[in-house]
Amino acid sequence: MAKPARESASAPGGVAKPPRESAGVPSGVAKSPGESASVPGESASAPDGAAKSPGTAVTSLGTAAQPLGEDDLALIHALQLRPRASWTDLGRALGVDPVTVARRFARLTRQGAAWVGLSPGPRLFEQICAAFVEIDCAPGAAARTAAALGTHPHLLTLERCAAGHDILATVAVAAADLTALSRYTLDLLPRVKGVTAVRARIVTHMFAEGGRWRIAALDPDQRTRLTTAPDTRPPRDGHREITGFDRALLTRLAHDGRASYQSLATALGVSLSSARRRLDQLVRLDLLRFRCDFARPLGGWPVAVTFRATAPPAELPEIGHALVRRPEIRNCAAVTGPYNLLLQASLHSVADVPRLEARLTAAHPGLGIADRTVTLRHDKLLGRLLDPYGRSVGVVPPDIWAEPASVDLT
Repeated sequence: MAKPARESASAPGGVAKPPRESAGVPSGVAKSPGESASVPGESASAPDGAAKSPGTAVTSLGTAAQPLGEDDLALIHALQLRPRASWTDLGRALGVDPVTVARRFARLTRQGAAWVGLSPGPRLFEQICAAFVEIDCAPGAAARTAAALGTHPHLLTLERCAAGHDILATVAVAAADLTALSRYTLDLLPRVKGVTAVRARIVTHMFAEGGRWRIAALDPDQRTRLTTAPDTRPPRDGHREITGFDRALLTRLAHDGRASYQSLATALGVSLSSARRRLDQLVRLDLLRFRCDFARPLGGWPVAVTFRATAPPAELPEIGHALVRRPEIRNCAAVTGPYNLLLQASLHSVADVPRLEARLTAAHPGLGIADRTVTLRHDKLLGRLLDPYGRSVGVVPPDIWAEPASVDLT
């Protein structure tokens, strides 16, 4: 198995490889023999104590945190490429038996170190309004305010920052106009206890979001085995509007992106074929994607930085699409405000921040970096509540279709 490359996937120095798991299957993990290679739906156990039903689930993992080893990173990379692949396909690419792969992922999810969840598909952005929201807090209130904001289903990601503002949040509402977003950012957020100022930068185009980011823990042959040819067939007929049933389905998948079709059908009270058909349809219509996330500080990426930049309007599309091809970039969006481009990167060290900035500006002379902000702590990542080590300790399923007035202001 290839070792992770330093530039893209190295684990912290001196990290010992975790002991090889035995072949026994842990409780709650399906062996999934003979499942198809397309989109199988075997279930992976959630962290101990985490609720597997809709709603907010919170767990306690204690304070001990072990860095992720090379085998863990290889499995995470494999799941980034094929989040719902069968254990058989994953094991074949990794060179281990399927039971060992299942056991390893069950351990990672139990520890909150890795999980499979959801990402918005590119066509979903046509139905929503999104914004990066900078939030100032009263002195000493940032932690308490972040905890309160973390319960909001429209507030997908929360980062506490090193300078300029206390919290950077990613907000989305399901609306074709700005009415719901303005109601949330202008009328509701300023009333949350501890919030002193709110500045929203509206996303005018999303070049890439975090679900496309990949580490480099697999060798080229392993990546080839897991990379499927793009589906060039036109989407089957199906409604693109998100229904109440879809919202219930997405809530279940937010807790466990590898939930089986059968478990989804049983939980939602529909037939297996209905659950399978609609889920596959959401994917084919580019409304939904799956993603594998992990505790980045434990995997060798403890630094997250947000660059605010300006680009000539005529060059903005070309620069934006070029930036997302860089391995460090997680998010890249055209936004409103004093700068017209926002990009976020995951890095190995703070020293990498100026080096990346130099490379970006050298490659794109028209790009001007106006500001760079390092994230001190991720409190929430696309609905996952995180501890200081970046481990998942709970889930607040994103529900951007909910009425913003229903959020808690305390």
